[in-house]
Amino acid sequence: MAGPETPALRQYREAKEAHPDCVVLFRLGDFFEIFEEDAVLAAPILGVALTGRDFGKQGRTPMCGVPHHSLDLYARKLLEAGLKVAVCDQTDEARPGVRLIPRRVVRVLTAGTLIEDALLDPRRSRRCAATFPATDGVGVAVLDFSTGEGDLTLLGSGIDSAIARLAALDVAEVLVPESALINLRAVPGLVVTPRPEASFGAGEGWELLRAAGLELPDAHSGEWADAAVRALAALTEYGREAQLLPGPGFLRLGWSLPAETMELDAHTRRNLELVDPLVPGGTSLLQLVDRTRTAPGARRLRSWLLAPLTDLEALRLRQAAVATLAESATVRGRLAGLLGRCRDLERLVARCVHGVAGPRDLRQLADTLKVLPELAATAGDTRNPRLARLADHLRSAPSDLGPEISAQLVDDPPASAREGGCVRPGADAQLDAIAAESREAREYISSLEEVERRRTGIRSLKVGFNRVFGYYIEVRGPKREDLPADYLRRQTLAGAERYVTATLKDRELVVLSARERAVRREQEVLRQLVDQVAAQAAVLSAAAGAMAEVDALWSLAEAGSQLGWVLPEVDLSLRLELKAGRHPLVERALGPGRFVPNDARLDGENERIWLITGPNMAGKSTFLRQVAVICLLGQVGSLVPCSEARYGLVDRIFTRVGAQDDISGGRSTFMVEMTEVAEILRLATRRSLVVLDEVGRGTSTYDGLSLAQAILEHLHNDPTSPARVLFSTHYHELTALDRLPALHNYRAEVAESGSGPSAAVTFLHTVVPGGADRSYGLHVARLAGVPADVVTRAEGILFDHESQRPVANPASQGWQMALPLPPPDPMLEELRALEVDRMTPLEALLKLSEWQRRAGGEE
Repeated sequence: MAGPETPALRQYREAKEAHPDCVVLFRLGDFFEIFEEDAVLAAPILGVALTGRDFGKQGRTPMCGVPHHSLDLYARKLLEAGLKVAVCDQTDEARPGVRLIPRRVVRVLTAGTLIEDALLDPRRSRRCAATFPATDGVGVAVLDFSTGEGDLTLLGSGIDSAIARLAALDVAEVLVPESALINLRAVPGLVVTPRPEASFGAGEGWELLRAAGLELPDAHSGEWADAAVRALAALTEYGREAQLLPGPGFLRLGWSLPAETMELDAHTRRNLELVDPLVPGGTSLLQLVDRTRTAPGARRLRSWLLAPLTDLEALRLRQAAVATLAESATVRGRLAGLLGRCRDLERLVARCVHGVAGPRDLRQLADTLKVLPELAATAGDTRNPRLARLADHLRSAPSDLGPEISAQLVDDPPASAREGGCVRPGADAQLDAIAAESREAREYISSLEEVERRRTGIRSLKVGFNRVFGYYIEVRGPKREDLPADYLRRQTLAGAERYVTATLKDRELVVLSARERAVRREQEVLRQLVDQVAAQAAVLSAAAGAMAEVDALWSLAEAGSQLGWVLPEVDLSLRLELKAGRHPLVERALGPGRFVPNDARLDGENERIWLITGPNMAGKSTFLRQVAVICLLGQVGSLVPCSEARYGLVDRIFTRVGAQDDISGGRSTFMVEMTEVAEILRLATRRSLVVLDEVGRGTSTYDGLSLAQAILEHLHNDPTSPARVLFSTHYHELTALDRLPALHNYRAEVAESGSGPSAAVTFLHTVVPGGADRSYGLHVARLAGVPADVVTRAEGILFDHESQRPVANPASQGWQMALPLPPPDPMLEELRALEVDRMTPLEALLKLSEWQRRAGGEE
């Protein structure tokens, strides 16, 4: 744009040039303004009017603005639209005679680098990840800038593995090298940010790891670790660009080995309702077991639920801690009270490290530190090894820091240091001196009127104040010559003169500057306290992590105890024995005493597959889901909804439950189903638990039945297939597969009174041995409110079909309708009747030629 720039517009363009990939919010007075192309882009997202502003010779520039006090609200809208935001704020107050207020970019907001409370869900982590390709997979580093917690891992060469891992870690943004062909854009809610190759520097990453005291796991080669370390380097550089300070003293890094936790794909997370209910207003598994009293505890529990343990030793340690707490209601009661007094120590420490903590943050941090010794004593008194180790971390928090902060700050400080009044009187000599000087000056001014009246003998003399001239002495009446010599005339009014004295101006300067000087000094005091916290970030973060884990363990114990659950016995066998198992979410929805429990017993060898038939609404899908949920809860370390539970460690849980299409991806319901089945057959191992519900129903009867049988046979015959499979179906013909030695028929039982279409059916919701012969679809249709004439017509059609297709009795499983067969082919009948041994070669050729003509339609 031609012509000279105004100073403010020049500041804006400098900020925009430094952050070209961001929408720049530029502070002007009480508003954050957005200019030029950014304004055109942002206005419809923010829901504000796009206007313009005249910048002299620059002409009219497009702009829009939002109130500065609503920054968080509008920044959230831009972030949700997938944009990055650069906040260019004033770094000083407006002063008389200063035409241009200094401004700079104080924060860059991106999806994965948020630390602001107003932009974060307190009970859910929000992480940033970086990926770097390696020969055998993808090196990944994941970091939560709001807590300093991060891990490094190698994901398999399949992109599905990477997607599942990132989703389970609540990753909001992923950094990828510009040159790498790592396509993660298909993940809903995941922002992909390309970064220069130079950002992924191995040297800086290894230096950071050494400073953090993290060693390379012995079980893995250096190449994949190098890829993960390069990813870590890119993450920390990205954090610095966002005006954050992810230093080694703050980071809590660890190696996350794939064999230590269970990978849960998106289908399983959805089908089991781990963190989100299937229907709006429903309850998720996380909501059911989350009794945590702190935000860090809630985040820890969520991460456990999304990554169940597959390391048996680690699982037993967690189980023992949960069992210890579950056994003592007294201990749980004490912990509940103590945890309820704790604040979000992880994020409070992080804000101090990043230099953005306010007085209220420091006050909450001090209040939490005050609770930790008692919390440590209560956890340590349980004599559980895991809880004792956590108690040690809690005791490691500096004992003098909390009292120091409490001695400096008032009990209820303001949110921002700019408001003043956050330092306790008597805590700082400089502040006390400023307050005393200001108080003396105010006392001088308040008594000045009476002093000057006595001094001059003028009873009408007044002392006043206005914003233009400040304090003044006003003398009414005609001009007087007998005033004191130190009176200096400042203003003449009709019937009055206004004067000042040197002493009055000195006192005025003290009064008017006192607040500014006091606020500046308070900010210095706060900076010193923030620096003290940041200097001890390592031990404070360790204590915060311990507090979170105690809370998560307490929550599992509290929920299990209240719900009447039991501790499962998990070992290295392939068995699955659940006695009186219940689906916790369905049980909650039905209310106490109404859920019908069921047993499940698979030995992993002679009984590996349960083929479950039965009518609609009889509880087959619920049974399948509840077995998967029980196994998952057990490996989270939780108690489980059974009367007894023993099973072998599960490395993965696969679920193919429910029907769902993918319209945006161009995939039908059946295509989605087959894709999920293919993934299960490809990835499941002997230790996996596979749950398949009505596979094959989305296509023709013959196709679906054939696929279902072939899948069952593969799962049975392949020596690498899972040892525990639950397979429900309405294809009753499949019950004949009980000829397979490890496949056993079970059915969802019903009670039928009467006969024929008018028979009354009661769903018992029990799973018993044997196959079912009917699905009772017409009864379900009647219960659902399908018009009576439609159901009656369906009954007639069903009778006709059953009359035309006689029943058979395959494999002694009871009477069931046989699938209709196509009419016999005449040529096949002739082929069967031929006596080939008595035919000459010429006769055979002639017969073959005849069939060829007939097959082509020639008679």
